[in-house]
Amino acid sequence: MSKAKIKGKYFVTLVLSAVLAFSTIFSAYASTWTLTGDTNVHDPSYIAENGTGTRWVFSTGQGIQVLWSADGQAWNRGTQIFSSEPSWWAQEVPNHTKLDVWAPDIYYYNGKYYLYYSISSFGSQTSAIGLVTCTSITKGDWVDQGLVLKSTSSNTYNAIDPNLFADKNGNLYMSFGSWFAGIYVTAIDKNTMKPTGNSYRVATKDGGIEGSSIVYNSSTGYYYLFVSIGACCQGVNSTYQVAVGRSTSVFGPYYDKNGVDMKNGGATVLDSGNSAWKGPGGQDIYGTNVIARHAYSVAENGAPKLLISDLQWDSSGWPYYN
Repeated sequence: MSKAKIKGKYFVTLVLSAVLAFSTIFSAYASTWTLTGDTNVHDPSYIAENGTGTRWVFSTGQGIQVLWSADGQAWNRGTQIFSSEPSWWAQEVPNHTKLDVWAPDIYYYNGKYYLYYSISSFGSQTSAIGLVTCTSITKGDWVDQGLVLKSTSSNTYNAIDPNLFADKNGNLYMSFGSWFAGIYVTAIDKNTMKPTGNSYRVATKDGGIEGSSIVYNSSTGYYYLFVSIGACCQGVNSTYQVAVGRSTSVFGPYYDKNGVDMKNGGATVLDSGNSAWKGPGGQDIYGTNVIARHAYSVAENGAPKLLISDLQWDSSGWPYYN
């Protein structure tokens, strides 16, 4: 065998090895994480705690359900946030179901953890968003901060599914809303961590829209509005899908890939589920590179389970994940 053939074979081997290595790294980075343990969840909100590295997920359920993980893969059930109802719950939403709390959202700011959540009765517009805070999730020194925002049948919006986020200058905002008149955004006072000023509608969708999550990506210069469209809570018959639009302004307009304003029903679907997972939604974006959501497991008769994936961005500045 000639030296040329040996070199050629060696070169091809190197190239193939490099390609395989790159593919392995890319697929590991751009894939859904392998999760074990207790992953029963609905409407998850994900965060990594400062100083400890512990990952936490807060979700819909009795008193706000809690999961924790030391490595982001093996998950354990923690202690629910509320063991009894704050007195103001019954005053603001008299027909809500005791400790049933919906769609919490965790946010770290200025040395504290802010956990927003909603109480309502299914299909009702009489709803409220509340706030509880702590200095350490591990210690669990939670303090009830009371009512943040409420709605009644006289409001256009429905005060559920809160999501706190920062704009490119560090100003704080909250998106919220469900069905009815869609998704709204309002400015948040940094001292009270509660709304200041008016709320502005940014998205509507026939057939259902809720679970908003907004993030600013400094690499693309856009704000991205992630939503769940369709209907949840029907196990494998759920029609939830994760969708997105983007804008150069916090208050929109947010356009989908086809240039349709989300206020007029626009929405680019990122995830419509597959043969194993139905009705993905209730998503939460952590930073700009992690997306957590629930989906209904076909193998477990429609049980809602936690899924976490690496969020990627294509050359045109649109998000995707596998």
